[in-house]
Amino acid sequence: MKASTALRQLMKDNPPVIAPGAYDGLSARLVERAGFPAVYASGGAISRSTGIPDLGLMSMNEIVARLETMVDAISIPLIADADTGYGNALNAQHAVKAFQRAGVAGFHLEDQSFPKRCGHYDDKGIVPTTEMTQKIKAVKDASEDPDFVLIARTDGLAVEGYEKTIERSHAYMDAGADVIFVEAPTTVEQIESIARDLPYPKLINMFAGGKTPLVPAARLGELGYAFVIIPSDTQRAAIGGMEAALEAIARDGHSGSVQERMVTFKGREEIIGTADYMARDKSYAV
Repeated sequence: MKASTALRQLMKDNPPVIAPGAYDGLSARLVERAGFPAVYASGGAISRSTGIPDLGLMSMNEIVARLETMVDAISIPLIADADTGYGNALNAQHAVKAFQRAGVAGFHLEDQSFPKRCGHYDDKGIVPTTEMTQKIKAVKDASEDPDFVLIARTDGLAVEGYEKTIERSHAYMDAGADVIFVEAPTTVEQIESIARDLPYPKLINMFAGGKTPLVPAARLGELGYAFVIIPSDTQRAAIGGMEAALEAIARDGHSGSVQERMVTFKGREEIIGTADYMARDKSYAV
C-alpha cells in the first residue's frame, strides 16, 4: 500500500492519528519503534537541527533531501511541513512534485507571508485568502498521487481573529484541501469551537510550552480532530539529554554519571539495524 493510501486509511479508521515530530532518519525510526502509526517531519525541528531558527531560511531542496532520508528509514507514513510552498503557486506545484518523489504521504501548506516563522512566534503575517486558495488549487492540479493528503494551515487566529479564520478555513477546504489545520488556538474553548465550526477532518498542533493548551488525545478525537502532531518535543528531549551528557563530560571527563539516561552501545546499533547491514554485506561477499 502506498504511504499516502495508508495515511488516508488511518485518518478514516483510527482517528486521531498521533504523529510525533522527527527531524532526521534516526528520530523518525524511533517514532516508528515506539509504535506510532505516522511520523511528522517538523520543518522547525529540521531547521533547528542545522543550527538555525524556524524562519523559513532553508530551501526546498534542503528540506526534500532531509525528507528522503527520513522516508527511507521508516515503513509508516510521513507527514511533512511544506511551509508556504516556497513561493507562489508555481513554486508550490514544484514542491508537491518533489515531496511526492521523496515518498511523503501528505504535507501542510500555510498561508503565512514570506518569510514565514514558527506558528507560535509573534508578529506573523498572512496572505490574502484568494492567494492561498489559488495555491491550494495549483497544488491539487500538480499532484501526481490522488491519495496524497493536502493539509491547509491557517495562521489567521493571531492576525485576523477567530471569525475570519473560520471563513478562511471554509474557503481552503472548498478549494480542495483534504484537512484543515488552524494553528495556535490559545484556549480549550477555541479548540472546541474550531471543532464545532469546521466539520471537516482537522489537524491540531499539540506540544508542551506553546500557545495552545494541552488536551488529551482521546478528547481531541471526540471533537473530530483527525491528526495530532507534536512537532519538536522529541528534539527538545534530545537537547536536554545531550546537555546532561556534555555537563558530565566537562565535569568528569566521561559520561559515566548519566549512563542510565543513555541508550547502550548495543541498543543503538540495534536501532540502526547494523547486524542486518553486516549480514547483507556478507551475503554479497566474493
